[in-house]
Amino acid sequence: MHHAIQVIWPFSDSRCNLNGRKITGVTVIDSKVDHQLEMVEGWVLLIEPKSNLGRELVTKLMGQPFKSFRTTFSESVNKPSQTDDFIEFLTPVFDELKLTKQFLVVNKSTVEDRRIQQLLIELDQCLYGDCIKPTNWRASEVANQLALSESRFLHLFSIELGIAWRPYLLWRRMICAIQALINGNSATDAAHLAGFSDSAHLSRTFRNNFGMTIRQAHTLFKKVS
Repeated sequence: MHHAIQVIWPFSDSRCNLNGRKITGVTVIDSKVDHQLEMVEGWVLLIEPKSNLGRELVTKLMGQPFKSFRTTFSESVNKPSQTDDFIEFLTPVFDELKLTKQFLVVNKSTVEDRRIQQLLIELDQCLYGDCIKPTNWRASEVANQLALSESRFLHLFSIELGIAWRPYLLWRRMICAIQALINGNSATDAAHLAGFSDSAHLSRTFRNNFGMTIRQAHTLFKKVS
């Protein structure tokens, strides 16, 4: 059980079992649902439930803890290497779930407000190895830097990104921690770089959100890098 909604996409020739039952095609699992997933090869997309995409997926579930959707497209095991490839790669999944393309990828290139664009650029520095310890990322402080009121900043960010500032920042901090581990930092240093009090705090937060430890995620990222 964990916070994130899961979209499971097993490849056609891969064994995939959910709670001991074989599944094929695309399956959506709701937030905080007890489940056991076994999949040899495929994709697992983790979605913030409070985002626009998360809320849209919840409507697709129609009150069910999970739901499978029969796929009509051919799967590919090739790993996308660029954003455009990634969008093309996932488009069939979104088509199958009848989701609008606006949910597919939202980043600084799709944001219209230049102030929000600049904020995302600053956050992206973490992903390129220059981690910024988020001691000054409170909404009131960020809003002040952007010459906005706090309420206006929070509204504008949510409209542009489809997710509120606080959960978005938490996801970015966890990504920062993963990147720090990949860069060779210890778990304690990675936690501090990402603004967590210690490695236990980081691991607990990561597990609550994604259902795995930070070390398990690190191992997965190393395998696909």
